[in-house]
Amino acid sequence: MRELAGRLAALDPDAGEAVRVIAYFDRLTAERAGLEALVRGAAVLAGTPARLADPLHGVRIRVEPDGRRVDGPARTPVPPGADWPGVPVSPGGPRVLWLEQSGEPGPVGAMVLERAATAVRAALDRTRGRAPAVPGPPAPDAASVEVLLDADAPPRARELAARRLGLGPLTRALARADGTADVADATHERAVREGAVREGAVREGAVREGAGREGAGREGAGREGAPYGAVSEGSPRTGIGPAVPPLDLPHSYAQARIALRFTAEGTATDPGHRWVRAEELGGLSVLAAAVGPRTAPVPDVLALRRAHAAAPWALLTLHAVASHASLRTAAAALNVHHSTLQERLAHAERLLGWNVREPAGRLRLQLALALDRLHRSPAST
Repeated sequence: MRELAGRLAALDPDAGEAVRVIAYFDRLTAERAGLEALVRGAAVLAGTPARLADPLHGVRIRVEPDGRRVDGPARTPVPPGADWPGVPVSPGGPRVLWLEQSGEPGPVGAMVLERAATAVRAALDRTRGRAPAVPGPPAPDAASVEVLLDADAPPRARELAARRLGLGPLTRALARADGTADVADATHERAVREGAVREGAVREGAVREGAGREGAGREGAGREGAPYGAVSEGSPRTGIGPAVPPLDLPHSYAQARIALRFTAEGTATDPGHRWVRAEELGGLSVLAAAVGPRTAPVPDVLALRRAHAAAPWALLTLHAVASHASLRTAAAALNVHHSTLQERLAHAERLLGWNVREPAGRLRLQLALALDRLHRSPAST
């Protein structure tokens, strides 16, 4: 599609841009993007504010061309203009999706409206269509989960979705690396110390959909006692949001997506945990908003990458040292002798250019590892 768009752009810029619009919304649909992401795409691609106002489904979203969502009665007091280009999202229905501009939208704007409307209809069918805001027969889990995680869904629809899933007063959102999402009941988590909880429903494997869910639960439960870098086969990397009431699950999901960016494959080239809890991140979560694949890496991250290129074992060794309380426990986790670890660490320190055994150097290493992971993880994960 990119090649076709490039060739068309050389002949007809509008045609090339239209093909790019088609590819963009096809990708969002394949990724099961939410309504806000779809309206944002329309606004950014058209270069004008876009508005979705569907009273039938209780949806009102307005996004500026720079991607900022700015909606609500106080901020969008005027009704859609009579000359604004708009389209329905269901055959024969009223216009509910608009570009806030006067006159004809042009070929690119018209394609944006057409493809955005198709994608919005698919999202509504997937969520509001299967899990309506009125009582009815049980909906598929995937649709109910999506309604629960959608901040734009009416509260009544989310309440009914929570009932369908049998959730208690506390729940967690899960964001997976394969693009799927889920929820887990956290009501019965028992505190083992102040500010800490057992793995609870996640530990019991209470992930309600997806292949490998039983293995995923075991991996999350055994993380602390498992050999270093051990993973459960078939369980995707997962970010775990904080425990919240069901109506607050969109917030938990946002935090779970941040936690997902700090997960790792648990291999020698990508050491770390496949499951990360948002509450364990602390201040590290602030970095996620500022660092991504397009952010220039700082010198410490570059030094870390050079060390890994020079010695394939360096990244795994450094991560073990940064993640354990002592060199002896790090050596045990790596299954190497203490003296072997000492030799490797001395070599790794020469490659890095700083002492990681001192408190300041250890913190510097931990930050470099976290930043490197964020550089390799898109912010839209």
